[in-house]
Amino acid sequence: MEDDLVKEASQPQPSLPPFGKPMLKEFLIDPAYRNMNNGSFGTHPRHIQTVLRSYQDEAEARPDPFIRWTYIDRLKESRQAIADLINAPLSCTVFVTSATVGINTVLRNLTWAPDGLDEILYFSTAYGGCAKTIDYVVDTRGGLVSSRGIPLAYPLEDDEIVVLFREAVAKCRAEGKRPKICLFDVVTSQPGVPFPYQAVAAACRELGILSLIDGAQGVGLVPLDLTATDPDFFVSNCHKWLHVPRASAVFYVPERNQHLLASTVPTSHGYVPRSGAQRHNPLPLTGESQFVRAFAFVGTADHSPTLCVKHAIEWRKSIGGEDRIIEYLWALAKEGGKKAAAALGTFVLDNKSGTLTKCGMVNVALPIVMGAADAADAETTSVGPDGTVAVPEEEAFAAVSWMLKALVNDYRTFVALFWHQGRWYMRISAQIFLDETDFEWIGNTMKELCQRVGKQEYKVKAEEEATE
Repeated sequence: MEDDLVKEASQPQPSLPPFGKPMLKEFLIDPAYRNMNNGSFGTHPRHIQTVLRSYQDEAEARPDPFIRWTYIDRLKESRQAIADLINAPLSCTVFVTSATVGINTVLRNLTWAPDGLDEILYFSTAYGGCAKTIDYVVDTRGGLVSSRGIPLAYPLEDDEIVVLFREAVAKCRAEGKRPKICLFDVVTSQPGVPFPYQAVAAACRELGILSLIDGAQGVGLVPLDLTATDPDFFVSNCHKWLHVPRASAVFYVPERNQHLLASTVPTSHGYVPRSGAQRHNPLPLTGESQFVRAFAFVGTADHSPTLCVKHAIEWRKSIGGEDRIIEYLWALAKEGGKKAAAALGTFVLDNKSGTLTKCGMVNVALPIVMGAADAADAETTSVGPDGTVAVPEEEAFAAVSWMLKALVNDYRTFVALFWHQGRWYMRISAQIFLDETDFEWIGNTMKELCQRVGKQEYKVKAEEEATE
């Protein structure tokens, strides 16, 4: 069925452009480069670049009128467009520059009980920058808060993850701790798999824990309904999957929790001092709430990408809308992942229910293990057509670093590589300008690259650099 969806979306339809290679002309991608890693930084079409430049030109032509008045009006239009898309009240919807900024804004603002029993829960698959934000908060709050990681070893069923969360909460409380907030994803970064965020958000509500959802991989990749999900805090990058220029992220905070965020990050004109001291604010007054006003201007910056959100959503409607785009991404990732795995002689990371591949990213095992190949677990190691490559553990980082550079320099592409449960994987991102031949190509490319690792080319390169 997924293969049929790819073929259907690839065919011309009345007034709708075909997806796949024909869409490349709409983007700015170098013809010699295959963009297989949309999940890291995203990309935007030529049409949106034109809109972006027009806003930048307008800001340069008349800086004060644009920044002080025009920008605020245009910002509200983008806020309304994204609020409609994610089914959230406008009063709860603002923008920050990235999901990491949104996570920092929440965790740095929360206050912790003086008894030192509060805990921040998170999963082992948390994005590194967000996990380090938790570390920073724990390190700098004088012992008032601790953290608790919840290990995830994929493949897991969605229900199993919810059970692990509940068990962690029970253990936390049994140890006399107080679970205050839990950070979790919509789609995790590595591995790039959907997370049962709705179910975990519901469990948080039931258990009296604040839910902090990192939707960095979210809007434009999966359907979102924040009114139904009802998280306590939610942030999602618009520049990854919504075809918005870097950097922009939607930040949702229901009115019940807006009082918890006293300051933006960094602190700017929106902060209200507890002392009641009056500070000069050069920005014009608006009829918006304190929360909305605070996030409208957080220091001088180029906010043109955020103003493009409205236009990106309109552009996506012009090529078939969210359903058509997301269906194509999911189907291409699923079918393309199979082709890449077949080329490598390995497998796609998935569970029995198939929920780990209901996404626009797919994780394909590489024929590389750490240590001796014959000592690897037979159940987790698939021997490729030319044999599985064994890399000594102490050389793994050097080998992967070399592989990433070789992908760019020798093959003019890039995919994320990561280690999980005794196996190296590549994460491939689908996009509307790719088709199954691209996935087959990356599979064959990685097969060749893994064979080069087996010949220890990464050592040769390191030795050459050491003698220069």
